[in-house]
Amino acid sequence: MSRVVLGIESSCDETGVGLVRLHDDGTVELLADEVASSVEQHARFGGVVPEVASRAHLEAMVPTAQRAFATAGLGLSDVDAIAVTAGPGLAGALLVGVSAAKAYAAALDVPLFGVNHLAGHIAVDTLQHGPLPKPCLALLVSGGHTQLLRVDDIAGGITELGSTVDDAAGEAYDKVARVLGLPYPGGPPIDQAARAGNPSAIAFPRGMTGPRDAKYDFSFSGLKTAVARWVENAERRGEEIPVDDVAASFQEAVADVLTAKAVRAAREEGIGTLVISGGVAANSRLSALARERCAAAGIELRVPRPRLCTDNGAMIAALGAHVVAAGRKPSALDLSANPALPVEIVSIEA
Repeated sequence: MSRVVLGIESSCDETGVGLVRLHDDGTVELLADEVASSVEQHARFGGVVPEVASRAHLEAMVPTAQRAFATAGLGLSDVDAIAVTAGPGLAGALLVGVSAAKAYAAALDVPLFGVNHLAGHIAVDTLQHGPLPKPCLALLVSGGHTQLLRVDDIAGGITELGSTVDDAAGEAYDKVARVLGLPYPGGPPIDQAARAGNPSAIAFPRGMTGPRDAKYDFSFSGLKTAVARWVENAERRGEEIPVDDVAASFQEAVADVLTAKAVRAAREEGIGTLVISGGVAANSRLSALARERCAAAGIELRVPRPRLCTDNGAMIAALGAHVVAAGRKPSALDLSANPALPVEIVSIEA
């Protein structure tokens, strides 16, 4: 008999509620995916303000859930299990989602699964492309995380191969956008500007690519600083800043490092499938270069559609469905949020 899983996401500035149906054959069907974003409330600060995000989650949680149930044509009584992001993320923001999930689980007398936000970004691909090959490689690129992950089992077999040692790729986009006078969040406006620019105009550095650097780790702080210094020097000389060329050259440096390391990791690990997810996965140059390099290396590339790449409740519901299908133990009702939850812990068992 199929089961309906409710997913709740509140790790940062999006309140997400998703509903999926877990079928007897293990496939997962998306029924609803509703998101309320507080990004506009943070724009004037140039980044997410935790207290503002927490308040926005509190105000948006119930209305977002109501929209999800209306979209799916379901009622609360149809829910068989609840999954919620227990970490990583902002402590106060996570607390709102975990508290809501506990309330729903207690009221409906259904099992609660506290799951990992990062694993959710991988699991969401199954809603579009079906079951993940075992093993596969995941490149997770977002505002707070840049990681290469080996996935042997989405329900409990994830190993980190490499991660960023400083700024995540998304953070670098936001900071470079500020330098160029582009709006927050920086990803979409830089991507748009880059389309009219020359990616070879400026030779920005490729961080963590030297022979002594960790082969799967990333660093974007130096690149961000290099862009800022280039702009400062040009302004000091009284030159007009070629925003499109700077954006294109910066974006090329990011995409070059991300895709080169991902393809190398897939080859060296003997893995034939690469999944790219997270908010930056929607970047046009990253996806184009990944397709080009994966095709040359004989690697299958899977990238969820843009709406599924950003934070949402569907990804948490999807991960919850896989955890349920694997027979994992539910979490206790005294589940706590863990802002530093490691990616190796896919679900928190009682």
